Amino acid sequence: MILITGGAGFIGSVLAKQLNILGHNDLVIVDKLEDSIKWKNLRGIKYLDYIHADELFNGDYDDLIAETDMIFHMGACSSTTEKNMDFLMKNNVAYTQALFRFAATKNIPFIYASSAATYGAGELGYEDNHAEIPNLMPLNPYGYSKQLVDEWILKEENKPEHWFGLKFFNVYGPNEYHKEDMRSLVHKSFEQISSAKKVKLFKSYKPNFKDGEQLRDFIYVKDVVMAMIELTDPEKASHSGIYNLGTGKARSFLDLTKATFSAMGLESHIEFIEMPEALRNQYQYYTQAHTRKLLTVLPGFEFTSLEMGIRDYVQNYLMKDNPHC
Repeated sequence: MILITGGAGFIGSVLAKQLNILGHNDLVIVDKLEDSIKWKNLRGIKYLDYIHADELFNGDYDDLIAETDMIFHMGACSSTTEKNMDFLMKNNVAYTQALFRFAATKNIPFIYASSAATYGAGELGYEDNHAEIPNLMPLNPYGYSKQLVDEWILKEENKPEHWFGLKFFNVYGPNEYHKEDMRSLVHKSFEQISSAKKVKLFKSYKPNFKDGEQLRDFIYVKDVVMAMIELTDPEKASHSGIYNLGTGKARSFLDLTKATFSAMGLESHIEFIEMPEALRNQYQYYTQAHTRKLLTVLPGFEFTSLEMGIRDYVQNYLMKDNPHC
């Protein structure tokens, strides 16, 4: 049985769907649906049971979770603007620690979501070397919560034989619709183009970056999911550790926005606006994953190009969900 926390969320639901395609219907979804539209992500997914995240460890589901033989821990507060550190300590740090201890006790594979936000402004680079991880300086509480988990796991003596922590870079794709301000720029651009026929991007406040030329490592969610599934191969257990999961190719916001216009069959119309002052001191101008370490474990893994990923996302998902755009 496979336990997926955050299973109704963005990456978790895409993962669940792909596991179904591969013949795995023995899924237990752990999440908090509340009054969001996340429940729509579960439509069409086959799973054994749903457990509210706050009830996973209350004893009611002990018999069920005792049957777990693999955990994908995608559930956490993913808001980079969350300021309540006590909330993040409980939901992102302590919850992950409890699941990791459970996986270690049962010695079952454990794959969890870390984040490129742990790299902060990138002053130490983006190398996923375990020795460098304790030196990283995240810019926001969310990144710090992920950093604490990474450091804690590296120091833990009791680990499952098969585990991976994945520093996701800028993930985009279907099933992110519920994420509001945390949606990818692809989704936000599509929404702006549909309503106003133009996209507003933040101006640059660094002289070495022109407006719109801020760079990110954008990765399609389908690639993220396929990489995670490949890492569950028992032969990969000996490579357990913390890895970057990005394409290794930084692209500009202009590239992304123009690709979105192109996928919609429209000419580009971009306007540059002031960035809120609250964001300026914690804004990343450049991220690019070092992928050498990952590709030694997944040799031959091919990432979808930004243009092809956006075309698939826009034409096969967003435009079908918005037939009058």
